[in-house]
Amino acid sequence: MSQHNPYLRVGTTYYKTIEKPLISGDKISILVRWNRETIISDHGKTYVSKVPKYDGFCCIPSHLNYQKVIEEFYNMYNEIPNQPDDDKADLHSIKEQIPFSLDFMEHIFGEQIELGLDYLKILLLYPTQILPILCLVSKERVTGKSTFIKWLKAIFGLNMTYIKGDSFGSQFNADWTSMLIVAIDEVFFDKKEITERLKYLSTTDKDKKEAKGKDREEIDFFAKFILCSNNEDNFIQIDENEVRFWIIKIKSIKSERTEFLRDLNSEIPYFLNYLIQRPFYSQKKTRMWFTHAELRTQALQKLVWKNNNKLESRIIELLFEFFESVEDQEIYVIPQDILNMLNKMFKSSYWTINDVRKLLKEVWNLEPQSNSLAYVKYDMDYGGTFYQQNKTGRYFTIERNFISQKFDEMMN
Repeated sequence: MSQHNPYLRVGTTYYKTIEKPLISGDKISILVRWNRETIISDHGKTYVSKVPKYDGFCCIPSHLNYQKVIEEFYNMYNEIPNQPDDDKADLHSIKEQIPFSLDFMEHIFGEQIELGLDYLKILLLYPTQILPILCLVSKERVTGKSTFIKWLKAIFGLNMTYIKGDSFGSQFNADWTSMLIVAIDEVFFDKKEITERLKYLSTTDKDKKEAKGKDREEIDFFAKFILCSNNEDNFIQIDENEVRFWIIKIKSIKSERTEFLRDLNSEIPYFLNYLIQRPFYSQKKTRMWFTHAELRTQALQKLVWKNNNKLESRIIELLFEFFESVEDQEIYVIPQDILNMLNKMFKSSYWTINDVRKLLKEVWNLEPQSNSLAYVKYDMDYGGTFYQQNKTGRYFTIERNFISQKFDEMMN
């Protein structure tokens, strides 16, 4: 479209391409519906006949052979802001041009940097390829998660967006259904239906686009999801056999540099050239390219353990806190004692006395006293303080060393 004619007609509706200023000082081109009468009022009646006309919209992703018009259809997918540098030098020479990019990739992906580079290469070359849900997690601050998201945004431009976790459950999805990357920040998906929807979208090629006041429309769907969370242990509910998640724990950055993102962005053309020239480290072996074994990280194993052993982890946390608060080397409990303290420590509990009894006997292989005997019962007040009572019952004996070992296994 010429610079002198920012208008277009798609079907029977007119639009104008406008340059929207950003806080950063840059501008982005967006398409806004425009009134035909306004165009005539501003430019005269004959001007309308010069407005380019298209039969409809399409969304065909491509980064290296981008076309704005495809067979009389206006492509809503956007050209990336930076094209790859066309230097055909050897890989070693190209790597010397991107020191910040490679250092940052190693920080984010650690030992899996080669798989991380493959992930970005696939995004660049094969945007419709299904990929795993990338999850960046860390309890620590200044880890680079946000910088990574901003860097990808600079690479893929208007083809990437980020939304808050609570807005993902909304029925209106027109703002992200045609995107290449959807980054979701502050993730805590405690509802199973939201998790199931995310899993479905990560592998489907069709979805229903829905905007306020408009009918639902079936579209091609190729979005990849990146989740960021400060909650390493239970930001999402997944089971042991789940193969759609790639969970990476990010370490903190030792020395923060305020201009680091600017340095990363300055290397983008050379980094894209490196991705193109660099051979794939992995081979496509599954529908999501990577195998489950390749993506099996310690962070994933910890999350699966937490999800599948939530009652056990809660009891371990409770009893570890107890032994940290007292000098006792063992505690005597009946299942009801533990359940009472769980309800107070974690505010709510979904388990029963039988669940606790089953864990103590079948998982921890503990046996209660054969007869009802007197023991010192511990309970917890709502301020988190443990106190004693004298009770009788067929109590279990749980030792400090046993809980310490369990706690270490859980954390590692």
